[in-house]
Amino acid sequence: MNNKLSRQLAVVAIGGNSLIKDSKHQTVEDQYQAAKETTYHIADMIEAGWDVAIGHGNGPQVGFILRRSEVAAKVEGMHEVPLDVCGADSQGAIGYALQQTLQNELFRRGIKKNVATVVTQVLVDKNDKAFQNPSKPIGGFMDEADAKRREKELNWSVVEDAGRGWRRVVASPLPKEVVELDSVKALLNAGVVVITVGGGGIPVIDAGEGQYAGTAAVIDKDYASSLLAREIKADLFVISTAVEKVAINFGKPNQQWLDQMTLAEAKQYLAEGTHFAKGSMAPKIQAILWFLEANPNAKALITNPENIGRALRGETGTWIVP
Repeated sequence: MNNKLSRQLAVVAIGGNSLIKDSKHQTVEDQYQAAKETTYHIADMIEAGWDVAIGHGNGPQVGFILRRSEVAAKVEGMHEVPLDVCGADSQGAIGYALQQTLQNELFRRGIKKNVATVVTQVLVDKNDKAFQNPSKPIGGFMDEADAKRREKELNWSVVEDAGRGWRRVVASPLPKEVVELDSVKALLNAGVVVITVGGGGIPVIDAGEGQYAGTAAVIDKDYASSLLAREIKADLFVISTAVEKVAINFGKPNQQWLDQMTLAEAKQYLAEGTHFAKGSMAPKIQAILWFLEANPNAKALITNPENIGRALRGETGTWIVP
């Protein structure tokens, strides 16, 4: 891969878990320092000539917001925060950490480039089949009586979770449209680094007559970042995750790390159903397939944050190419 890259457009999707190193480093300051490390490597991309839009996960952070809300409601009688508002809160907080650390690093390097966070809504289909079968657990554990009360009073879907207690589950519908897309494009065209579709975007439905309404759901952040990358016709889609490379036959004696996959090979491995875990790597591969099918001249990359620079030089990472 050529290191002399100029004015090409990349979407970088980073995981919410990448901002939390372990169970002992979960505070806001810990997450800020983790964001600082991640944005240092994104600054490498920008210095190499890339224009960048950044998507991010928010699973742990929304979990913290919900937990605080639940505790406050029990102890202080405060109202609980709706899930879509939790998503908006997390977009602001994570975006703040990312934009400040990246802006600071760019200033340190003498790069004059602005960074902005767009609180982003993502349209989902209210008739998406996922709403008929909510499966994404959120929030804390409850006893059965509390769960059944909330199911009746708040119209929640609740399930018993492997003997650990009861939890709320919500739908995970497919993203259909980035509502603030024109604003994101305008910022990118002006040379601004944009942090957007945080946590997969705030899920909204079409309520009719041109009106949007928030809905209790969780959108996969890689799917939303893929949609964004397709819509802005990005040259590169980077999924920054916990592993340096992708492996087939992961965890087995014949495990094989991959430097490159073609679109056809990625489709085959995904279809075989044994290589990529449904809750982790499979959605990342699917997100990349959608992107490459829509942008046949583009490329995609999976690696961990600290190796983004090396991967762009062709030294590591897994490249998925047409």
